[in-house]
Amino acid sequence: MSDQILRVPAEERYADELAKLQQADAATGAALPPGWKLSPKAVRAFLIGDEKLGVTRKFYGDDPLVDRAIVTLLGRQGLMLVGEPGTAKSMLSELLAAAICGNSNLTVQGTAGTTEDHIRYSWNYALLLAEGPSERSLVPSPIYRAMQAGAIARFEEVTRAAPEIQDTLVSIMSEKQLMVPELGADARVSALPGFNIIATANLRDRGVNEMSAALKRRFNFETVHPIKDRAFEIELVSRQLDEGLGAERANVKIDRKVVELLVTAFRDLRSGTTAEGTAIKRPETVMSTAEAVNVALAAALESRYLGDGTLTATQVAHQFVGVALKDNAEDAKRLRFYVDTVVRERARSDRDWKVFQSAATALWG
Repeated sequence: MSDQILRVPAEERYADELAKLQQADAATGAALPPGWKLSPKAVRAFLIGDEKLGVTRKFYGDDPLVDRAIVTLLGRQGLMLVGEPGTAKSMLSELLAAAICGNSNLTVQGTAGTTEDHIRYSWNYALLLAEGPSERSLVPSPIYRAMQAGAIARFEEVTRAAPEIQDTLVSIMSEKQLMVPELGADARVSALPGFNIIATANLRDRGVNEMSAALKRRFNFETVHPIKDRAFEIELVSRQLDEGLGAERANVKIDRKVVELLVTAFRDLRSGTTAEGTAIKRPETVMSTAEAVNVALAAALESRYLGDGTLTATQVAHQFVGVALKDNAEDAKRLRFYVDTVVRERARSDRDWKVFQSAATALWG
């Protein structure tokens, strides 16, 4: 049934690679930390690739960050991944969980509606009324289940949850146990080796719900920065585009130069400096790599179903609007300036930029 699911978990998507890494660990006698399915070196290889084993690179960014994240999860501290939206924090946490414990689905999504029940446990009220408090009527949270299994729990967008809800984590992370007083004075679940928590937070959410000092002390903070290497970013967008298209990839002709154009435009606007060194005003909207992938996929689908099957800069310009031009009037002015100056100059010597300029001017003018 996995071919009928829009997005399968990383441990299923890369099951063959995880099996290869397990076999390599067994062959070399690599030491596995308590509760881990792979050695730390194999976890690293899963994320950044290993050509000899046929393992692909999945995280394009700061390789030392991967090392620090793995070392953090070997200890008692939790791992907090912070950064701008779209910098692959969630993807990194998913890949780490998949490699370390084989289950990336033990996830709490932080929102304004997140309650203690989402972090601790809740009850099946029909059974609770019929039988009273019991293990059968208790509904464990993802973190509760991670403690029982000695696995990695993920807490996405932790700063979107209210501070008093966030602080439910403090005692869990300090004592590695969770009391269940409804089942008896001494009833508790104690975490098995391998348990830890990976949390994520967007820098743009700072001030929404500030984390307490006590909770911050339970985490090691790592900042996930936008991809610095242009070639890396082009490779990532191309790969994610292929994966996103799936079976439709065979029906779309993709020119790498068009993908390069898209990535270059995003990098210009994200950094506020063009590839030629010209300073421009950055738009307020998020111009992340993840958004670039979304634009590339939408443009490819437009070419497949509304065009002749060839991805061009025209479709890129069409779909760029939905990301870059939202509800900020100043952003519209900044993008028109970008098209009228930077893109116009490039269009003098490059056909794809000329096509982009023509389509963008018609839409954004």
